[in-house]
Amino acid sequence: MAEKTILIVDDDRDLVLGLKTVLETKGYRIITAYDGAAGLTVAVAESPDLVIVDMMMPKKSGFIVLEGLKSKTAGPKVIMMTANEGARHRAYAEMLGVDDYLRKPFAMDKLLESVAKWCPVPD
Repeated sequence: MAEKTILIVDDDRDLVLGLKTVLETKGYRIITAYDGAAGLTVAVAESPDLVIVDMMMPKKSGFIVLEGLKSKTAGPKVIMMTANEGARHRAYAEMLGVDDYLRKPFAMDKLLESVAKWCPVPD
């Protein structure tokens, strides 16, 4: 069975590297982008199984990325991360079809739980 691919889209390079390192040890193929515009381009080219996207980024926000991904009939599952406290933002992300929503900073276990739920590694 083919390995699962996860796209991480965040302008925080240290966070991306940390997530990439942890998720690769779990058996995932990781691809990355550092702004929303690049994230959408990579998502179209690579068709990842899961996208982990930050809400606030340069060029295109996580909301625009989410909207672009979810407009496709067989779009990937999406986990949105944000340091933003606002309940309106979460409600908007849910309206756009986000599969999970994590508030930064989050425990790595919480992210891994969400990843395992939405993108289980084949045995």
